[in-house]
Amino acid sequence: MKLKNNHTIGIVGLGLMGSSIAAALLINGQKVIAVAPIVSKIDKSAPDRIRHSLEECYSEGITTKRPDELLENITYTSDYIGLKNCWLVMECVFENLAIKQEVFKKIEACVSDEVIITSNTSAMPISMLQNHFRVPERFFGMHWAEPSYTSPFLEIVCGEKSPITIGEQLHAIAKEWGKEPTLVRKDIRGFITNRIMYAMYREAFHLVENGYATVADVDRACKNDGGHWMAFCGLFRYMDLTGLKAYHAVMKDLFPELSNQKTVPKLIDDIAKADGNGIFNGKGFYEYTPEEAKKWEETFEKFSFDIHRLTSNYNKTVANISSKKFTE
Repeated sequence: MKLKNNHTIGIVGLGLMGSSIAAALLINGQKVIAVAPIVSKIDKSAPDRIRHSLEECYSEGITTKRPDELLENITYTSDYIGLKNCWLVMECVFENLAIKQEVFKKIEACVSDEVIITSNTSAMPISMLQNHFRVPERFFGMHWAEPSYTSPFLEIVCGEKSPITIGEQLHAIAKEWGKEPTLVRKDIRGFITNRIMYAMYREAFHLVENGYATVADVDRACKNDGGHWMAFCGLFRYMDLTGLKAYHAVMKDLFPELSNQKTVPKLIDDIAKADGNGIFNGKGFYEYTPEEAKKWEETFEKFSFDIHRLTSNYNKTVANISSKKFTE
């Protein structure tokens, strides 16, 4: 089966991620049908958020097209029938199986059997979600990063019933969107990046909850070490660059000491159960006034553009370096 890409893509769910993905697609020449299951998302936050993202992309030189020109290619609706002419529909709703299942049914009822449907889930196994489809072979994971319009990250995840050939076509198309995508050929919960990141989160909670460091200490350590080199080369290349034998020696003694806790850490559990949601309501691992929350949001956005600019330059350089691959 060869995908029929007519450049019209549906997005269902216009929260933070759905809006970010919409902006990423618009700046890369796609037409977007944006479906908000909750009508208020159309009336208020989503269009403003997408416009703002496009304005910033234009001012930062990521796109040469003005926001008004790009916005001509997006249609907002709460009616799923608007998806009927899309070749690809992306589900971006809350990480709740019952909600996703209902959305999948509504999407599948409005599109042909050839239309590809993906989920931006960051943890749910694609093979499990496929069981909720009339045509399971059409379904893939498509895991984006935030902000989607500055990050080159994208994971395309095959479930047990996903044809690899379709995954490879999605991978090639994602490159046309300016991504450096990874094709996850074998489904696993959390995929690649989240399995690595959540192992790091678990150890961070272990260090804080057992009195070895404060939240600020852990953030500072990550920011000033891994935060510097990971954007350049990733884990395995860094070990090559800095002498892998040293890591081999450390692993023998350190791995048995790392946390293998299987329950949600009390620190985040207490905050979440008290309705804490970080900068979105000022209550998280840190506390924020409305002004501080806004400033952190704006600063993170500026950093995202700056790191995009810096890594893009280095990626062009390292792409020209030929090296023997020890493992594929």
